[in-house]
Amino acid sequence: MSSSPLFSHPLNSTAMNSGNHTTVSHSTTGPFGDFHLWQLMMEVHALELLLAAAIFVTIHSVRQGKTQGLATWPLVGMLPSLLLGLRGNMYEWITEVLNLQNGTFTFRGPWFTNLQCVVTSDPRNLEHMLKTKFTSFPKGEYFRNTVRDLLGDGIFNADDDAWRQQRKAASLEFHSTAFRGMTAESLVELVHGRLLPVLEASCLAGAAVDLQDVLLRLTFDNVCMIAFGVDPGCLRPGLPEIPFARAFEDATAATIIRFITPTAIWKSLRFLKLFNERTLRRSLKGVDDFAYEVIRTRKKELALESDDKKASRSDLLTVFIRVKDDDGKPFSDKFLRDICVNFILAGRDTSSVALAWFFWLLDRNPEVEQNILAEMRRIIKDRERDPGAAEKDGATLVFRPEEVKKMEYLQAALSEALRLYPSVPVDHKQVVEDEVFPDGTVLKKGTKVVYAMYAMGRMESIWGKDCRAFKPERWLRDGRFISESAYKFSAFNGGPRLCLGKDFAYYQMKFVAASIIARYHVKVVENHPVEPKLALTMYMKQGLKVTLSPREGFPH
Repeated sequence: MSSSPLFSHPLNSTAMNSGNHTTVSHSTTGPFGDFHLWQLMMEVHALELLLAAAIFVTIHSVRQGKTQGLATWPLVGMLPSLLLGLRGNMYEWITEVLNLQNGTFTFRGPWFTNLQCVVTSDPRNLEHMLKTKFTSFPKGEYFRNTVRDLLGDGIFNADDDAWRQQRKAASLEFHSTAFRGMTAESLVELVHGRLLPVLEASCLAGAAVDLQDVLLRLTFDNVCMIAFGVDPGCLRPGLPEIPFARAFEDATAATIIRFITPTAIWKSLRFLKLFNERTLRRSLKGVDDFAYEVIRTRKKELALESDDKKASRSDLLTVFIRVKDDDGKPFSDKFLRDICVNFILAGRDTSSVALAWFFWLLDRNPEVEQNILAEMRRIIKDRERDPGAAEKDGATLVFRPEEVKKMEYLQAALSEALRLYPSVPVDHKQVVEDEVFPDGTVLKKGTKVVYAMYAMGRMESIWGKDCRAFKPERWLRDGRFISESAYKFSAFNGGPRLCLGKDFAYYQMKFVAASIIARYHVKVVENHPVEPKLALTMYMKQGLKVTLSPREGFPH
């Protein structure tokens, strides 16, 4: 029997007879086979094109990374690099990019966000921004809106007249004899009445203590006395949990997350009360409840007090309750709350965090500790020339203000710690008109500028090849402490916004450090992880666990 023409075509079938079985094999050609083959070829071709496009985009992005500092991807910009940086030490990541880009680079975020900014660590740019063209570089709307829930219209968030008014009133108080006396007396009371007993209990028990936590408690009590005129009692035996302190810390931590989140997203989360924004709202309620209660209480007290007693109060809250605005009216409770919260943020975190890094560096550099001890011994020895010293000092070693002032090597060591680990690692400005930085960077109106103090301390172009070494001697000339330019060493900011509390901060840090070093050898617990936390100030992420052992040779 002849086969069907369709199956007999040599390209369409092959018949194989084996006994009574016939096998028919079909090829992939023909009207349907040709279509499938064509479809397969098109898919392969499309895949090749996609692969080629991906390779092109990757090569182009990597090449841009060499010129712009970071790979720039379509739509998402430099966001992937930022996310990788957040997984590790964010500040070291920024430092590496700035070193490769000679101190300045432009960060380009996703096109649909406002994560676009110029990042710089060039001292020339800082002087231009903080001093020469100060009025052209305010904090700006972006910064103010991001932190307004926490800082309100306080001095660190204010610009123009609101900032000048607060700055003037605070400056007069900071330089008054009564304020200086009150701060010095409260510091002696806190160190000798609370800090040293807490450390002694830890020493006697042979137990490790989180020194960063202890120092934060000390400065929190101290700054609340200065700002509010109240004592929250954070630094007491047993280290009790203080609701206001916890709320304040949680609020600052939650606020920093906004800076790495597109504005539309965090505002949506705030509206929905979700995730980080829910934590922030809850924390802010704790801060506000405490602040408004203190303000109400103080106003009642002042209404009942005599003029002499009112005049004896030197805390910032009382000062600003007395001050009137430009219209001759008293400030609102909201404004008083903002002022005090701003000063607590400045006074609580900066000194304590700096001291924590200082003691960590001291543990790693024992020769520096020996030099500090030698300086302190010389100062104590000078007391012998004062015949009434023993009677005035008693059995307890309390450093006098004039002695603290003489501790120049200690101030150099603290400055070196701040150079490497500035309490505020980055800060923010926004240009209000077209500008050009001294290094040639063009800034369009509205551009956000981030200046990275942490990176500045690690720039060979600024500090030399030993920039990463802890070397207090770089601050000394013939044994005397010599400060650096505020635009090279910006731990206390610079220009018109130079920190009002700089002198007190140094005094506070020197007094606390000297009081501890004279009594204890501070040893960091072996293998304790130390790395910075992403926050408004440079906390240690896991704190600073230390053990204490008594030191001989000083009167206690």
